[in-house]
Amino acid sequence: MKDHNQPAIDEKRILEVLSMGLPTDFENPNRVGCPASAILEGIASHRLTLSETNQWLDHFGSCSPCFVEFSAIRKRLRTKRKIKLGGIVTTLIAAGIVWFSQRHRSASVVATLDLHTYSLERGSQSPNSKPEPEIRRGIRHLILYLPVGSKEGDYDVVLMREAGDELFRATGKAQLANHVVILKADINLSDVPEGLCLLGIRKPGLEWNLFPVRLR
Repeated sequence: MKDHNQPAIDEKRILEVLSMGLPTDFENPNRVGCPASAILEGIASHRLTLSETNQWLDHFGSCSPCFVEFSAIRKRLRTKRKIKLGGIVTTLIAAGIVWFSQRHRSASVVATLDLHTYSLERGSQSPNSKPEPEIRRGIRHLILYLPVGSKEGDYDVVLMREAGDELFRATGKAQLANHVVILKADINLSDVPEGLCLLGIRKPGLEWNLFPVRLR
């Protein structure tokens, strides 16, 4: 049984002893006095302590077959460790690629518009001296930071032309977070043509608040 109070086996010392018996200098075809292969593997894999192998040191220095077998075991274990390490690295790289692609994909289907500085004038278009916010037709989720004074709860969301032609309608729920009311809605604009539009939001039954946006 392994003595956990002993230091880990000094492989360098074992190799020095083994190297005294070069592969062909000390033949032992019948493997007389040789330790079992499990002993050699225990040494090579650092599972045995030096005290557990002392009884074999003299034999190792005068047995070419033990030297050859021990060398083969060490080579096999090193190859196995490299394969295992390579597998771990490959797994980590693959996980990183999946994480990045999922994050990129998630970001590519979400649009966020900050409307909280606009006024809430029912039934009118909010003035805006800045360029119209852009919404890509491929998005699937819309996040709106609603104007100051907006209430939590259910909302209707519509996209229409300036002439009033409705292009798309959805519903969403608004909640207060960090002193801003945020409305989230699932949308699909793949069939809506590009161009300048009006984004409308309202509480059910009330008039629309309209905001200019550009669909591309």
